[in-house]
Amino acid sequence: MKKPEKKKRKGGIINTLLSLGIIICIGVFAFSAYKLFGIYRDYKAGEDEYSELQQYADSKPEKVNPEQTGEAASGETLSLESLDYVPPEVDFETLRAMNPDIVGWLVVEALDISYPIVQGRDNDEYLHRTFEKKDNFAGSIFMDYMNKPDFSDCHTIIYGHNMKNQSMFGKLKFIKEQEKYKDSRYFWIITPEHKYRYEIFSAHVTPVDGDTYTLFSAPDQQFLDYLNKMTGESQIPQSGIIPRAEDKAVTLTTCTSNDASRFVVQGIRESTW
Repeated sequence: MKKPEKKKRKGGIINTLLSLGIIICIGVFAFSAYKLFGIYRDYKAGEDEYSELQQYADSKPEKVNPEQTGEAASGETLSLESLDYVPPEVDFETLRAMNPDIVGWLVVEALDISYPIVQGRDNDEYLHRTFEKKDNFAGSIFMDYMNKPDFSDCHTIIYGHNMKNQSMFGKLKFIKEQEKYKDSRYFWIITPEHKYRYEIFSAHVTPVDGDTYTLFSAPDQQFLDYLNKMTGESQIPQSGIIPRAEDKAVTLTTCTSNDASRFVVQGIRESTW
């Protein structure tokens, strides 16, 4: 005699599906937590490394030699002691022993930005690699591989990530958003040979493939036209700088929330020590 088939209960199927859904949700949550922990770990490791490096750039020199003078672009002689901000003394000998790719140290006066600058064999080498060459999303502050490492080019480009924890170039946008240019319009690049002070003349959003990233082989009319164009695109008030073909410009650039655009802060070399 054939046994009657048991009817499947709908409630049992629903409970099974609910249990499966809960298991999937727990799995997704656990995976997301793991990924977030990895991001946090990278952020922390990057912060710790660059915090350690700060000891090689003394932001408060004990003494400033009043006879240490520099020359402004206008030819005027300037005393380092007379400035509102004194740039750090950088121990390039120690830093170079750690990484021979170092070309300078960047300080933005109005922002808490103070980092070594490196230059790789291409623009990918330090994109996600720290100064100590450790793989890390934060990467490094690095010079375009096509630029001369002594900052002698008409136009030098320096890249940095727009980190969510405001490290690297994460605060660069504050020049415009929080009007930090009112505190200071200067940034410094210190090299083993010189201390260069740059005056910010433009800050704006630009297409990732825009003219902003043009490099020049000589100080000519094309370069002067470029400086005038960048001045006109500035989203902060004009500084009164009148560009000249013989100027040396530096562009600090970082990403935005839009993959098609970048935010840049541009300065012209104002004086040299």
